[in-house]
Amino acid sequence: MDHRIDHVTVAGRDLDRLAEAFSAAGLPVEYGGRHSNGVTHMAIVGFPDGSYVELISKHAPDATSPWWEAAIDGDAGPCAWAVGVDDVETATATLRDRGVTVDGPTAYERERDDGTLVEWDLTSLEGGDPGTRLPFLIADRTPRERRVRPTVDPAASPLRGVEAVVVGVPDLATAADAFATAFDAREPTRTACADLRAAVASFPDLPVTLAEPTGDGWLAERVSRTGASPAAYLIGYERGADHALETLGTASIGDRSVAWLPVTRPVGRPYIGLVANE
Repeated sequence: MDHRIDHVTVAGRDLDRLAEAFSAAGLPVEYGGRHSNGVTHMAIVGFPDGSYVELISKHAPDATSPWWEAAIDGDAGPCAWAVGVDDVETATATLRDRGVTVDGPTAYERERDDGTLVEWDLTSLEGGDPGTRLPFLIADRTPRERRVRPTVDPAASPLRGVEAVVVGVPDLATAADAFATAFDAREPTRTACADLRAAVASFPDLPVTLAEPTGDGWLAERVSRTGASPAAYLIGYERGADHALETLGTASIGDRSVAWLPVTRPVGRPYIGLVANE
């Protein structure tokens, strides 16, 4: 099964303010339209490698979203991640055979402002909101360029795409076992991360780092409130290139240096990091 990141999701109550925050940080945003659930709409930061950041909110604030309702109303920011698969039926069956709870594949759609219909199939894993601990699976039914187009100009920016997800978890061993079961992941490298006040596990063959809080701080508070869910997203840039973007300091996560972009809305802390492509 392919483990490439398709996209990651940021949830908040006000889509326009989310888009403004990303645009101000040098990440151009394009409105993506309304979903067929009649409640949510979204915008996209698209990267040259085809991955993207999805900004999601409700166009009717009093309505109830079928997914990520608490994340949207609670201005949770990072809330989900997806991996792209070529054959969603086969990938879903494989995970089911491995003992993973699956829901799908199910067809979904949204309409862009220009009237173009975008369609895809999605399989959620483990129950609950899609893409919290394990990613959800997604495959296009319509041409991919309908769903996402690069908003980041590869000629003007060294940014290439979403490279990794940091998932906060209440128990590192249990979460690592879940990835081993679902994706046949090899044994992760485990280290202490002072910047996150966490024990972390990084997989050599998966684009995810798990982080279990070991002290007080924002990650501990977040995991206590939301359980296992994405806490940060790492954007890869071309090694050796000067990314020339304003940052809010650096951190070390596993064996990687991370420079935080000044995107803090809606959680009040940076959660979009830059890492040199491996």
